[in-house]
Amino acid sequence: MSFRIGSGIDFHQLAVGRELWIGGVKIPHQKGAVGHSDADVLLHALCDAMLGALALGDIGTHFPDSDSEYKNIDSKILLQRAFRLISERGYKIVNADTTVCLELPKIKPYVNEMQKVIAGILKVTVNDISIKATTTERMGFAGREEGLMAYATVLLQKTS
Repeated sequence: MSFRIGSGIDFHQLAVGRELWIGGVKIPHQKGAVGHSDADVLLHALCDAMLGALALGDIGTHFPDSDSEYKNIDSKILLQRAFRLISERGYKIVNADTTVCLELPKIKPYVNEMQKVIAGILKVTVNDISIKATTTERMGFAGREEGLMAYATVLLQKTS
């Protein structure tokens, strides 16, 4: 059996008047993430982790912010497309471990829904998708609520 591991990281600014999407779930908050797409920092980190595991480049290589096709796109679509790229190469997801760094809002009430959304796209169980959150103890841009970031690690297994 062939295994591959990948890691991903993503950052987005926060601004008033934007929607906040994390893990494919819209979270009520006075600020939302700024980006070319819906700026879902967690799904973007997952895309990068999956693509990186197979040395396929990064999210910007496959879904460039210079392409109008991706303007305001739902990041669940990007995750589906990244998953298709690894599936076409004969790999499946074993598990994913993720961390979202932000001061507010608290995302714990939304984690189960995020796990369901991501597990459905990646064809795994919710127990295969770990989503954790942490603050930066009010330090840095995340601590000042100017932005947020997410880290993701995935393990892939060769299926064919």
